[in-house]
Amino acid sequence: MRLPSRVTPYRNSTFAEFPKVLSLLKERDMYPQELYRQVKGKNFEVADFIEVMDCLYLLGRVELSKGGVLRYVDGSQL
Repeated sequence: MRLPSRVTPYRNSTFAEFPKVLSLLKERDMYPQELYRQVKGKNFEVADFIEVMDCLYLLGRVELSKGGVLRYVDGSQL
């Protein structure tokens, strides 16, 4: 996991990817492979995607349904 520090600026950290992923999931539910295709980039690989999804799941911002679909969890409804 790339945490922001003196060496790693926020824009290159794992945290910087959270808004991108969450904005796509707010629009609609997606399968992980579909979401990955939309967010992958030059500096964003599968390992980075897994780290982002792990963090968002642990923070309670996304959930994985029995059908394998990722869903955005609205914190205001908890």
